[in-house]
Amino acid sequence: MKPIKYIVDTTMRDGEQTPGIAMSTEQKLRIAQILDSAGVYQIEAGIPAVSAMEMDTIRAMTARRRHSKISVWNRLVLDDVKKSVDCAPDIIHISTPVSYVLIYSKLNKNKTWVSKNLEVCVDYAQSRGFEVTVGFEDASRADITFMAGLARQLKDMGVGRIRYADTVGVLSPSRTFGAVREIIDYAGIEVELHAHNDLGMAVANTILGAKAGANYLDTTVLGLGERVGNCDFLKLIQAAHDLFDLGITRYDAGRAQSDIAEILSLS
Repeated sequence: MKPIKYIVDTTMRDGEQTPGIAMSTEQKLRIAQILDSAGVYQIEAGIPAVSAMEMDTIRAMTARRRHSKISVWNRLVLDDVKKSVDCAPDIIHISTPVSYVLIYSKLNKNKTWVSKNLEVCVDYAQSRGFEVTVGFEDASRADITFMAGLARQLKDMGVGRIRYADTVGVLSPSRTFGAVREIIDYAGIEVELHAHNDLGMAVANTILGAKAGANYLDTTVLGLGERVGNCDFLKLIQAAHDLFDLGITRYDAGRAQSDIAEILSLS
């Protein structure tokens, strides 16, 4: 029996960072319907803190979906999380910087600040009945010991899944496998893998991460995303279909990608 893996599509969040791509509310609702019908487990619908229009779009998406879980993305900022709570999604995702480059140089903060703010944001969302996942931003340049400890802390807080994000696209398949395996072995937490394609290895990295135990695999339709994009939805399903039970057929994935490309005028 093939291991079960879950597709998390982030076309309408990370994919919208593609230069020249701006999706209207109607486009997003149509794309969500297509992904839902294709069998995508989770749709990352957007960022509520962006605007009131984004919040309305997310609410409409949640009301119309039939099967997929709807998640929303947040910075490590309590006001962001409060806006997400107002949207009533299935999952509130909180992205936290974990590399020292981001923590110390970009934000001028420290590891204690990260830990304390996570507790505040996670507790706020959980106390209102929401499932929370936490993203490790720039994980591929972070200290693995720090991340493993943070993952264990989050598990103790009731968080069931962390996202390992190769934010700047520097991972290789072997490094991906080792990092995912180490976090799972130490913290015993579910891992989601978010790969960027700067070195042309997003699909390969995602497959090796899945082999290491990551059960949630991030994709974007057509590999859309900032710089050169993310793990391509269709290519991953084509390459990994015989390895894992992804809940989506190659035919349905191909049809979904073709329909969405037409919506975005990219076909």
